Amino acid sequence: MALFGALILALLAGAHAELPGCKIRITSKALELVKQEGLRFLEQELETVTIPDLRGSEGHFFYNISEVKVTELQLTFSELHFQPDQELVLQINNASWGLRFRRQLLYWFLKVYEFLSTFITSGMRFLLNQQICPVLYHAGTVLLNSLLDTVPVRSAVDELVGIDYSLLKDPVASTSNLDMEFRGAFYPLTEANWSLSNRAVEPQLQEEERMVYVAFSEFFFDSAMESYFRAGALKLSLVGDKVPHDLDMVLRASYFGSIVLMSPAVIDSPLKLELRVMEPPRCTIKPSGTTVSVTASVTIALVPPNQPEVQLSSMIMDARLSAKMALRGKALRTQLDLRRFRIYSNQSALESLALIPLQTPLKTLLQIAVMPMLNERTWRGVQIPLPEGIDFVREVVTNHAGFLTIGADLHFAKGLREVIEKNRPADTRDPRTSSAPPPSTAAV
Repeated sequence: MALFGALILALLAGAHAELPGCKIRITSKALELVKQEGLRFLEQELETVTIPDLRGSEGHFFYNISEVKVTELQLTFSELHFQPDQELVLQINNASWGLRFRRQLLYWFLKVYEFLSTFITSGMRFLLNQQICPVLYHAGTVLLNSLLDTVPVRSAVDELVGIDYSLLKDPVASTSNLDMEFRGAFYPLTEANWSLSNRAVEPQLQEEERMVYVAFSEFFFDSAMESYFRAGALKLSLVGDKVPHDLDMVLRASYFGSIVLMSPAVIDSPLKLELRVMEPPRCTIKPSGTTVSVTASVTIALVPPNQPEVQLSSMIMDARLSAKMALRGKALRTQLDLRRFRIYSNQSALESLALIPLQTPLKTLLQIAVMPMLNERTWRGVQIPLPEGIDFVREVVTNHAGFLTIGADLHFAKGLREVIEKNRPADTRDPRTSSAPPPSTAAV
């Protein structure tokens, strides 16, 4: 009975677990690039270390070691790898430093070179332990964390919607990759607490050939379109000169029988064409491609000055758009293309037949006026959760049933030092002021 209850609780927990809209996998192929840039940053940090003077006496031996400078740093034997339960491990072995310093020694005995060598070496090790280990700790926990702070978690995409990249659970590391699951949900900026229920297929990541893989489910794109719908962005109104001249003529000719019966003040008034999406568009991802289905109302009216508009016709438009995804820099961009289009009346089949002559001119209007406006917005893209200064290159898009994956390599568009200096907290310029552990702990 207890086992049955535990099973029910497990099923309920699974039923309420939030599915990710976006997944990212970082493979071991990316670690060599990250290691090279990270070690370069550590070398630059250590070369700026200020080491205090060492003065004192030991019996009849007096010493003064000053103006210590790091002249050379080599971190030749190092390894960066994934490790289960620890995510990421950096190992540095047999690092070497070149030092330049001024020494003043006074001693009363001859033949003490071995003692002096041992003493100076021990002193230098003590100074390095006191200064360099806290710098390493500071660089790893404070400065590199300031780089991670540049990863967008919940931010505005534009003036209408935002994106939520909250981690749904801790990253999972294996010996060959690191997997992360993000909410990947858009929301209207005026309804920050609104969220769309995720009932889409969970995206899967199997590949390991490229440095990084990103997977997006249909939910990711559906939440974007519903957010724009709720924000009131999916509508278009053309009045007067905004209506293409050829389309204006076709529409007036099509409704000539209705227009000619109106008063002279209305007959010559400007024409209005309004398109309004009736429900949130939906995205469908298949191995053959990605499509977006849209249903909108089309209203044609005359707008006489200082008078109520006079409606000529109202119809329904169904459109299917193809969508091609691409990663540029660190932005996911979308190119839309009109594939299918039809208009019909929701009043009668006879009226639908009368709308057939408008099919071609309205489709042309969509292609030359509406699609460029849509693509101008979708091609701006939305940022993928990567730190500042790191971009995607050489991407490959693969469609699956219900989700798509993009494999790419990484490129440091900016050096770590440039990004960290830009985002460095004001109170962390001096590593000795940070909450570093005692030097002995850092050394361990």
